[in-house]
Amino acid sequence: MPTTTATTPIIALRNVSKRFPGNDALTDISLEVNVGEVLCLLGDNGAGKSTLIKIVSGVHEPTSGTIEIDGEQVKFSDPREARQRGIATVHQEVGAIPLMSVARNFFLGAEPVKKIGPFKFFDNKTASRVALDEVRALGIRRIKDARQLAGTLSGGERQALMIARAMYFGARVLILDEPTSALGVKEARTLLRFIKNATARGVAVVFITHNAHHAMAVGDRFAVLIQGRVVADFRRGERTRIELLTLMAGGEELGTLEDQPDDFEDDE
Repeated sequence: MPTTTATTPIIALRNVSKRFPGNDALTDISLEVNVGEVLCLLGDNGAGKSTLIKIVSGVHEPTSGTIEIDGEQVKFSDPREARQRGIATVHQEVGAIPLMSVARNFFLGAEPVKKIGPFKFFDNKTASRVALDEVRALGIRRIKDARQLAGTLSGGERQALMIARAMYFGARVLILDEPTSALGVKEARTLLRFIKNATARGVAVVFITHNAHHAMAVGDRFAVLIQGRVVADFRRGERTRIELLTLMAGGEELGTLEDQPDDFEDDE
């Protein structure tokens, strides 16, 4: 398999389009996702963000265009194949199970076991040790015991737990679907910090959001979708937040926003 270099993106979409009966959902999309970077995919409802991530994660096949992984053209027939290539999706509405422990959530569906005679049991000691090490590596310091119920964590910590789990099981690209939409300001700041920690470990992140403030806090590259087309693709520092908001609004004047702060940086 080709290896990723400094100039080879982990994922590249080349002129990808998706058509459904009576609807051109995506038209001629070309984007790249690089190692250790956050690509923010922005747009209002109906802009095509969900369709695009379903193509990247193997739920839909493109009508035309190609997908490359490490410079190699691929076709995904289902999400399992995308996961095998290191693409993991963390959905805001599908998080940790509250009445299960951190360790159980971390290894759900892939439980380590130990044998006692002919019987197999969940290896709680190993699961707790690994889960605690991994969530701490991502920056979650409040968890002292992996037997702690996931329901005692904040919303941002529960999503970070799922991110840590995906990384442990080999994710090279994390697709985060509106991860801050149901979080308060403090929880959103916490989760954004965890996203930065993930990229520091070499993971690429596709951050889908309609919140320009959150995007500007963590993004390295930005792509704005309107009606299934990329209307802007730029790097951090090339556009202001006001310009980004104007693009997302379809070019309308947003003068009332000029009095708001220019960023959403977390105060570490």
